[in-house]
Amino acid sequence: MRILGIDPGTATTGYGIIESPPFPSSPGEGRMPGGQERSLRALAYGCIRTPVKAPLEKRLSEIYDDLNKLIKKYKPNLVAVESLFFFKNITTAISVSHARGVVLLAAHEHKLKVVEFTPLQVKNSLTGFGRAEKKQVQYMVRTLLNLKSVPKPDDAADALAIALCGAGSKL
Repeated sequence: MRILGIDPGTATTGYGIIESPPFPSSPGEGRMPGGQERSLRALAYGCIRTPVKAPLEKRLSEIYDDLNKLIKKYKPNLVAVESLFFFKNITTAISVSHARGVVLLAAHEHKLKVVEFTPLQVKNSLTGFGRAEKKQVQYMVRTLLNLKSVPKPDDAADALAIALCGAGSKL
C-alpha cells in the first residue's frame, strides 16, 4: 500500500510518500520468506513551494498541479493529511485551510480515501506522547523508515510522519 502524507500550507506544502506492507491477518503473515520483517519505506519526500508574492489563486493552482503529478507518478492508495486543530494565528489557519481544500479536492478527483490527523494524534502515534517535541517525532520518522538522516526540510519530515499515521489507520 502506498500512502501520500501531506503537511498543508500555502507557502510550503510538505509531502511524503511511503510504501507499507499489508497488515497481517494472522501471526507470521507479516514476514517475508526467510523470516524477515516487512518494513515501511519512503519512496519520496519534499516540499511544494509557491512564490510568496504570487496571487493566492496562482499559489493554490501550483499546489494542485504538483499534487496531481505526485498522485499520477506514485499512485497512492490513501492520502493522509494534517487536520486543523488549533491555531493561535487566524491568518495562518485560513492559509492552511486553503491548502487543505486543494489537497482534499485532488484526492477526491483521483477517488482516493482521505484520513486526517491532528498534530497531537501524529505525535502520540509516533512517540506515545501527544506533547512530544519535533525532534522526537523526526527521530521516529527516521527510525521507522530506516533513513540515514532526518528528512529536510521540517515540512517534509512532518508529511512523512502523517503518512506513517496513515499506514497505521484502519482502512
